[in-house]
Amino acid sequence: MELKLLYAIILTILPITELRVGLPIAILYAKENGIPLIIIFLFILLINLILIFLIFLFLDFLHERLMNLKFYKKFFNFYLKRFQKRVDKFEKRHEALGFLALVIFVAIPLPGTGAWSGCLVSWILGLERKKSILFISVGIIIAGLLIFLGTLGFLRAF
Repeated sequence: MELKLLYAIILTILPITELRVGLPIAILYAKENGIPLIIIFLFILLINLILIFLIFLFLDFLHERLMNLKFYKKFFNFYLKRFQKRVDKFEKRHEALGFLALVIFVAIPLPGTGAWSGCLVSWILGLERKKSILFISVGIIIAGLLIFLGTLGFLRAF
């Protein structure tokens, strides 16, 4: 595996960048190496979809143990305070739109609105897990398609 692809994978896994940054780098890697773009797209998308389960696993089992560590607790509480405004806005929209709001929130291809944030919103609000996973996945697929098309320049025509 080449360094650029590894870099794309790491960026896809990180909370702020996710596939919004990882996918364009992976597409550049694919173009440079003659790899079909659809394979790279599906690979990065699959990594982001698997990430949903890992995030929930982390939040459900490891988070409580890590809260005993001063550094983690300080970091998490800081992040949570900053994130609370988004959660409050989401909760207001959630009442009216249901799980569609979760799809929209995750699908917006901006940093901080992907799988990590969608899982955190779902976890904080105590939303039904299976539905959350489904709707976060749909949001990731939409965001992935938008980024894929945008990276290829198709969205410039509109």
